[in-house]
Amino acid sequence: MLIVHLIEWFFGGAFLANSVPHIVNGISGRAFQSPFAKPPGEGLSSSVVNVLWGFFNLAVAYILLVCLGQFNLHYWWQVVTAGAGALSLSVMMARHFGRFHGGLLKS
Repeated sequence: MLIVHLIEWFFGGAFLANSVPHIVNGISGRAFQSPFAKPPGEGLSSSVVNVLWGFFNLAVAYILLVCLGQFNLHYWWQVVTAGAGALSLSVMMARHFGRFHGGLLKS
């Protein structure tokens, strides 16, 4: 196992996690933050832009996991590595987008 594959699986999981909110919000017809909004990552992009951005992230995840990383669900270390990438980006996104959508509670 090469370190390159670990990096591919980690970032493949991150791109996979990033595709979910964009696709779900886009399909639901809701505007959502994207890198193309003004200001980037804070302003809202249209639902169509979010669907396109989400599917781009899904394609990158596929390339990183399946084409380059030769990802196999039967090997736990591959699943854990991709899951760590998905979890870390998901927590970062929750903290970032929680500011805009009321997800961060103030104590």
